[in-house]
Amino acid sequence: MCLLDEVLEWDAKCAKCRSSSHRSLDNPLRAYGRLGASCGVEYAAQTMAVHGAAIAAAAGVHCPPGYLASVRGLQLHVDQLDDISADLIASVQHVAGNERTALYEFSVTDGQRILLSGRATIAFIT
Repeated sequence: MCLLDEVLEWDAKCAKCRSSSHRSLDNPLRAYGRLGASCGVEYAAQTMAVHGAAIAAAAGVHCPPGYLASVRGLQLHVDQLDDISADLIASVQHVAGNERTALYEFSVTDGQRILLSGRATIAFIT
């Protein structure tokens, strides 16, 4: 499942992606006729995956599979995402890590306001 439409930018520490899939009636994360705000964590996690893959490709190495191990400090500023008319912008910043884990700070915005934010740990299978 790929929810992202476009990589807007990335560098060694950050990545930013755009998505319009939150408005889609067939979004695979929709439940009970809506897309809850906590689903924004998946948009951020996919942006983290893009960041890791881009860094690995630039270095000419293989990127191991990663799994979302934890989410901390999650702040939801809206109840749902499917009623947001603008595209979602998921931004991630790599804070720390090694060959086994990566810690990211993330936010999802509508381009004007923060919809959700937090920190996530990715565990790599090596």
